[in-house]
Amino acid sequence: MQSKIHIKKGDNVKIIAGNDRGKEGRVLNVDIKNKRAIVEGINIISKHSKPDQANPQGGIVKKEAPIDISKLMLIDAQGNPTKIGRKRDEATGKLVRYSKKSGEVI
Repeated sequence: MQSKIHIKKGDNVKIIAGNDRGKEGRVLNVDIKNKRAIVEGINIISKHSKPDQANPQGGIVKKEAPIDISKLMLIDAQGNPTKIGRKRDEATGKLVRYSKKSGEVI
């Protein structure tokens, strides 16, 4: 069984470690198996590409590389980085994520 991931696609996150420490961005993709995520504008790499139909010129392309999920912290509605908890919603009975700092449902 795989462990739960505290972020999802579309979440706003803050980078807490590495070269991009302190920057914020939106999660574009989450790889649950490898516990990595691609964040918009974070961990930019230069990829050398051969000419093809999509890019007939070829050359060096800048793109986002995956970053480990342990280096990401979710940003709540007030704009503060926070830890995530899970609890059952009383009205619907579904499992929801909530901010441990403010206590509100995300």
